[in-house]
Amino acid sequence: MKKVNEGIVKKERPLKVLQFGEGNFLRAFVEQMIDVANEKGCFDGSVALVKPITFGNLERFKAQDNVYTVILRGKANGETVNEKRIITCVSQSVAANEDYAAYEALSKVETLEFIVSNTTEAGIVYDESDEFELTPPNTYPGKLTKFLFDRYKHFNGDLSKGLKILPVELIEKNGEKLKECILNYIALWNLGEAFATWVKEANIFCNTLVDRIVTGYPREEAAVLCEELGYQDDLLDVAEPFGLWVIESDKDISESFALDKAGCNVVFTNNLKPYRDRKVRILNGGHTGTVLAGYLAGENIVRGCMEDKTIRTYMEHLLFDEIVPTVDLPHDEVVDFTNSVIERFENPFIDHSVLAISLNSVSKWKARNLVSFHDHYEAKGSIPKYLTFSFAALMAFYNSNKLVDGALIGKRGEEEYRIMDDADVLEFFASRVGKLETAQLVKEFTSHTKFWGKDLGEYKNFNDTVTAHLERITAVGMRKALEELIG
Repeated sequence: MKKVNEGIVKKERPLKVLQFGEGNFLRAFVEQMIDVANEKGCFDGSVALVKPITFGNLERFKAQDNVYTVILRGKANGETVNEKRIITCVSQSVAANEDYAAYEALSKVETLEFIVSNTTEAGIVYDESDEFELTPPNTYPGKLTKFLFDRYKHFNGDLSKGLKILPVELIEKNGEKLKECILNYIALWNLGEAFATWVKEANIFCNTLVDRIVTGYPREEAAVLCEELGYQDDLLDVAEPFGLWVIESDKDISESFALDKAGCNVVFTNNLKPYRDRKVRILNGGHTGTVLAGYLAGENIVRGCMEDKTIRTYMEHLLFDEIVPTVDLPHDEVVDFTNSVIERFENPFIDHSVLAISLNSVSKWKARNLVSFHDHYEAKGSIPKYLTFSFAALMAFYNSNKLVDGALIGKRGEEEYRIMDDADVLEFFASRVGKLETAQLVKEFTSHTKFWGKDLGEYKNFNDTVTAHLERITAVGMRKALEELIG
């Protein structure tokens, strides 16, 4: 079978994007969008991939001339999508550690405009033991500091040669934190105030929010998919159709990075917070608010929850009645996003395990659902019906005093399941379940300020309602309790 790159003639384009990270997410997200924008004439540029760590190699990239296939499959606008695209926008791939000279040379490319990175949440870190003399420095911010310094020197401090820097690591204010790390390294390494001024004035550090489920290389299906495609591709990358990139910057970069004009879901803004709130409250909050009840009602994957009329109705009430009104964006826009989230939950190609989502549900409910609960309570003067039930479902899911090898052992009928969370959460239930009456267990849990940051019992009728739900779940089972809840 021929290789994916055989017969492909890649158009020569100026190198505009340097990307730290060659993993599945970036290739099915950033490169997919850039490739579409190139095709539609909205962006004329190629990408250089940098492997920023010693682990792994770039042999598959070299063997395929950096050409690979992205498959987007799932649901969008009510239709099943199964779209295949050969990505040709990657012009080179470089290992920063193994081929430092080639990596360093990229800092001197005149056409370079953008830096993108995904070095994991732990990648944007300042480590004062890192050294400028290393080739390259150990940390990602250290590498970028030295890269920018080389560029600054090569172009004699030309302000027009600064870069637009877009980290997509999943931490809040990722651009600001990266900039802070770089300025700390400039001070640590005595690189000079003039360089620090150039970094601040010539470069634009963007905060970003990204959203796409990327399942990566389809190991079990690869042979069949390659047969269908008619070529061998060892870099196949599979993702869902939905993709969102929100870019917050002090200076507008939308004209130079016009992916949105190619139809890509890219939003340029000076305030990212409402979009982060929307994602956390609706996508993540929808998961956390639903899956524990869904599991106890008999479903094992998210799609199964969506195909179950009772669980789906419960989720839709939770989202549309109680969470959507709390998001500070235009109502129609939030509703459209919520509908797209539901379609993502229905994805026929992804078996998303409910138990995988259940990990650390206490801290997740605080971060994802408590904010919506509080805002709803403040607006309406009463506790929200479905979010309150989701809290009871969480307690029902954690209802065990059997602690084995760092996990609580719960039971769904005769079937056991592992409950994974912080040790103090597990110990809380293990030491109280079976020893306290339901009302007392609820009171102690809701008043545990280390878990919630406040006493949830201060919300009027909350403890009594949670207690009633728990007692009903125990008496008739989760499915019947859900059916009674939704009427």
